[in-house]
Amino acid sequence: MGLRRRLADLWQPWQPGHALVAVPLALIVAITVVDVLAPAHVHLGPFLVVAPAITPWLAGPRLTALVGALAVVAQAIIAILRDRDELFSTNHQVQIAALTMISLLLVVFSRQHERRIRELDRVRSVSEATQRVVLRPLPHRMGPLRIASSYVAAEDEAQIGGDLYAATRTGGGARLIIGDVRGKGLTSISDASVLMGAFREAAHRTPTLVELADTLENSFCRHLAEHTHHPEADELHEHFVTALMLDIPDEDHLVQMIDCGHPPPLLLRGHRVTTLHARHPKPPLGMCGLPRTGFTLDPFTFEDDDTLLLYTDGVIEARASDRSFYPLAERVAQWTGSGPEALLHHIRDDLIAHAGGRLGDDAAMVVIQRSPKLQPGHHLKKIIHLNGVPHHADEAPETGATAHPARRQE
Repeated sequence: MGLRRRLADLWQPWQPGHALVAVPLALIVAITVVDVLAPAHVHLGPFLVVAPAITPWLAGPRLTALVGALAVVAQAIIAILRDRDELFSTNHQVQIAALTMISLLLVVFSRQHERRIRELDRVRSVSEATQRVVLRPLPHRMGPLRIASSYVAAEDEAQIGGDLYAATRTGGGARLIIGDVRGKGLTSISDASVLMGAFREAAHRTPTLVELADTLENSFCRHLAEHTHHPEADELHEHFVTALMLDIPDEDHLVQMIDCGHPPPLLLRGHRVTTLHARHPKPPLGMCGLPRTGFTLDPFTFEDDDTLLLYTDGVIEARASDRSFYPLAERVAQWTGSGPEALLHHIRDDLIAHAGGRLGDDAAMVVIQRSPKLQPGHHLKKIIHLNGVPHHADEAPETGATAHPARRQE
């Protein structure tokens, strides 16, 4: 059993790139054959060091040690076949010793490299767990709404940063928030989690969007006040969150919006793209030292088959190689007929291509489409017509607002 386990451990690093690991082995064979057959004044043995040198990038420390040992054996074979009279010349002895030392160092490097990869995997695992807890996935359907969301982190090892979004179902509609915390790192994640926790709790208790915004402002200011003892307390006055809040009713097409320093949403209606600038914009949340003037609603019409695109400034501030910003409204006009998921897919791929494969800031996007097929009244008519049994499984109600009529029919 012990031998079988050791063999399994030896084979396990081989699997991910076994075809590529054949390259250093082929180099050892080729260099050995050519050196033996070459004229006496030609020495290719020193090139054997290339084989173990490239192996750590293709496999783990065990295969690196194996390739290094084979390279040392090949150097000894060259020494025996080329200097039969002296068996080993001083030159070959030095080459063998140097190759052995370099191979050992490469094994140590490969071990550290493998440990680093495991640490990065753990970081990604923790980041993914944090994302699931802090930035919960938005539901695909919420009443008459179809929703899709996307988060592209600027850091390679991160899955989440200071951008945030959340949605919750209320009695007669849905409430959504998207925001961007100033700064980066763990502090921004902490601020984002505080705001989203306050939103999820207050969205069900506050009857109006104005009261919700006021509650979030008070909650975030309390959070900042509790951290006045922090070493970075001098910079706490610069901690704020740009936020956009929406109250979308099921039956009424008039949506209420409050914009606190956040980029305006885009409304896709037919083939037109309209930027919904707030007439009464407010400062970002967390500007606790400024005079409080209260929040004002900015209503707009959100009709059937309309699509809303919410986003953070990481999207519109992404720069190309010529330093030009990403033209979001212009690009979105190409995909006005797409569904939420397809629209996000187009924008995300185009955004990353525009930025040259790497964003300078986190980019969050939420697409909301009002679908007449998901209207509670429309669904109720189908239930009555079919005596309480939905004709299609995907038309079954998903939330409490649409589930009650079905129960009454039963």
